[in-house]
Amino acid sequence: MDYISNLRKYIGTQPIIMCGACVILVNDKNEILLHHRTDRDWWGLPGGAMELKESLEDTARREVYEEINLVCGELELLNVYSGPELYYQYPDGNEVYNVTAAYICSDFTGEIIVEKTEGRAARFFDANELPKNISHTIRPILMDYIKKHVY
Repeated sequence: MDYISNLRKYIGTQPIIMCGACVILVNDKNEILLHHRTDRDWWGLPGGAMELKESLEDTARREVYEEINLVCGELELLNVYSGPELYYQYPDGNEVYNVTAAYICSDFTGEIIVEKTEGRAARFFDANELPKNISHTIRPILMDYIKKHVY
């Protein structure tokens, strides 16, 4: 997050538009991998902010690897999400309006190892048994995926 960290030195906590990506990882049982965040008691999807000179797809791949140690193969774009429902205020007061490219990936390798500064756990959930405490910025993405791919 060097780009965002450097930007914050100049503008402080005021709201910014933050481009990023997340990935819905789906296993062979059609379960969805969720990542339990450390900054809040919320489950979310692996993902994060785009760095300079990166494509959204590169961002998605990098974030999955950094956060949970998995390497993504083919990525399918689900949609791009933006708007007031993707507003987020971090515990440190930083405010963002996310513009998020959400990808689907069932072609991944590696062993799940959670990077402890960003996550507490990562596990697969049945789409019909998702935890209640899902990040509000991820909920519309998951509901869209479930509507298009599960039912």
